[in-house]
Amino acid sequence: MSNKFISVKDFENYAVSTLPRTVLGYYQSGACDEFTLSINNKAFNKLRIVPRMLRDVRNRDLSITVQGDRVNVPIGISPCAMHKMAHEDGECASARAAGKHGTIFILSTLSTCSLEEVATAAPNTVKWFQLYIYKDRALTTSLIRRAEKAGYKALVLTVDAPVFGIRYKDIKNNFSLPSWLKLGNFSEELSEINQTNGSGLTKYVMSLFDDCLVWDDIKWLKSITDLPIIVKGILSAADAKIAADLGCDGVFVSNHGGRQLDTAPATIEVLPSIAREVGHRVDIYLDCGIRHGTDVFKALALGAKMVFLAQPILWGLTYDGQKGAEDVFGIVVNEFDNTMALAGCVSIDQIKKEMVVHKSSILY
Repeated sequence: MSNKFISVKDFENYAVSTLPRTVLGYYQSGACDEFTLSINNKAFNKLRIVPRMLRDVRNRDLSITVQGDRVNVPIGISPCAMHKMAHEDGECASARAAGKHGTIFILSTLSTCSLEEVATAAPNTVKWFQLYIYKDRALTTSLIRRAEKAGYKALVLTVDAPVFGIRYKDIKNNFSLPSWLKLGNFSEELSEINQTNGSGLTKYVMSLFDDCLVWDDIKWLKSITDLPIIVKGILSAADAKIAADLGCDGVFVSNHGGRQLDTAPATIEVLPSIAREVGHRVDIYLDCGIRHGTDVFKALALGAKMVFLAQPILWGLTYDGQKGAEDVFGIVVNEFDNTMALAGCVSIDQIKKEMVVHKSSILY
């Protein structure tokens, strides 16, 4: 890795200068005026870490157990679509990068490598499968069976996309999947997101995704699989409680990278209320806005069991495929380890909520 590339921002700057306009617009943009996208990062900067001093911080252990698997760090790779637009090795490279760091990779339904390809490419990586429910329930069931057969350890059900958010850049760019790529998990017409007037992805979603989903559909999902079910896209304590009451195995606090409902809150803003409601019952995960090791520390202090990266991995892929993704991930892990030491913690359970406070509570 070049000495000039020392932060996630450095990799992002490279990607911005390199990726085609249409691809960059898809990867980087949010809904409408991108207010939620902007506050995902800014909300972390309103929180202050209050470190403890004179503690022996040798022999730090960043590992945790998640859904029965021991992982080296409480940081994973979040589901995001179409990695091959960043690098020809696509999700296979990202999954291998996660494995190199001993952590979890979540494959998107809309990946450009198939479930089976990723399983073969990264057999030792702990893999979860992100699921959209299609109007064709037989197709949805088929995806689940393939995930089970390929060794995926959990289903991450995205619930914040009954329709897709209005993304101005995708509309202006007439976004479609480049003609030389296809969605890896489908055949024939379902594998293509065609050129159209406006966002081709939005038209794909509107025609195929089930916008009639309700909480009772969780019961249907539980009836057809024994895999843990993690509900992704939760922003309210009320919904988190419903998910826990229905027997979901985890709640994933997410606003879809600011790409769905604009002016929805940043994930770190709603995390404390969700943790108070269900943190004693189910695991809580979080994505959106994680760019630094300090962000990881803050999220864990406020109730997350684990956090996940999305965009930063795409920037790493753009730079140097699997190696670039590994490097970006390594930057965040190294910063988190450094934060642990400077805050006086040697294990994850020593991160306490009183170590992170809102700036408004600091008296000068």
